[in-house]
Amino acid sequence: MTLETIWFCVIALFWLGYLFLEGFDFGVGMLMPVLAKDNTERRVMVNTIGPVWDGNEVWLIVAGGAMFAAFPGWYASLFSAAYLPLLVVLLALIGRGVAFEYRGKVDSDRWRRNWDRVIGIGSWIPPFGVGLLLATTTLGLPLDADGNRVGGPFAALSLEALLGAIAVVGFSLVHGAAFLALKTEGDLRHRARNLATRLLPVALLPLLAFLIVVQLRSGDLWTLLLIGIAVVAAVLAWFRIRAGREGQAFAALGGVIGAAAVAIFVALYPNVLPSTLDPANTLTIAGEASSPYTLTVMTWVALFGAPAVLIYQGWTYWVFRKRIGTRHIPPVHAP
Repeated sequence: MTLETIWFCVIALFWLGYLFLEGFDFGVGMLMPVLAKDNTERRVMVNTIGPVWDGNEVWLIVAGGAMFAAFPGWYASLFSAAYLPLLVVLLALIGRGVAFEYRGKVDSDRWRRNWDRVIGIGSWIPPFGVGLLLATTTLGLPLDADGNRVGGPFAALSLEALLGAIAVVGFSLVHGAAFLALKTEGDLRHRARNLATRLLPVALLPLLAFLIVVQLRSGDLWTLLLIGIAVVAAVLAWFRIRAGREGQAFAALGGVIGAAAVAIFVALYPNVLPSTLDPANTLTIAGEASSPYTLTVMTWVALFGAPAVLIYQGWTYWVFRKRIGTRHIPPVHAP
């Protein structure tokens, strides 16, 4: 296996890590207006992701940085064609991070409601934008011979790309509900579990539909097998969450997004960004990879850096592994 192929797989793994970890993270924010009955329960929901949300976002930075270093042409063509949605995603992430820190700074219901709205909006926009970006790199852009997008800022927008964006949003909703059922106790846990049970068969349908689109366009036997694994994992997650085995359901949902992401990148290989104008303009791994020296240096850095990040993040999840409930939330006090 060449270094180019290895780094294509590594980048796919980074995006998978982001979708899995930030999926439940965004889902919790999206579900705050739905599941929480009062400010105390909203504080419980914020505290379930409080120790980990900023660490989860590292995967987005690493995925984008790895694309820039390993496949600069891929990064340039895709990200330059998505300046507008990426700017909106960035603003949403900034607002969401600020809201987590500021919502408890003033003892005012109006103050908290306004920041909770920011958390909600900031949790809906990024998965939609990231889903749109990944769907675009899978389905392709109208690229000319120089790798530049032809047409206006919405030239690549299509029903299939929007379906990919909705697929990530739907998965995040289910993943967030399963995570809340796993991390909370009492009434909030039961409401989250019931919501996940009702939501899962519907919210994962866009993901299945998008996988079918990818399969029909560029799939093979391997991608079909991976789609089958994703479907089996989704059915298993539904049965496990219904039975009250939230941990197993959460792991099964990880299997869903894992199999789906691998199927998408396998269908894309050996391309990195298809051209919808002319197949000759399609960007490939071999054509867009950095020099062997650059990839070698990146490999050595990743061999030492990646385990450190994984160990630290795993330790964080282990330390904050226990369930929390309203009894753990202290009374509101003025700062």
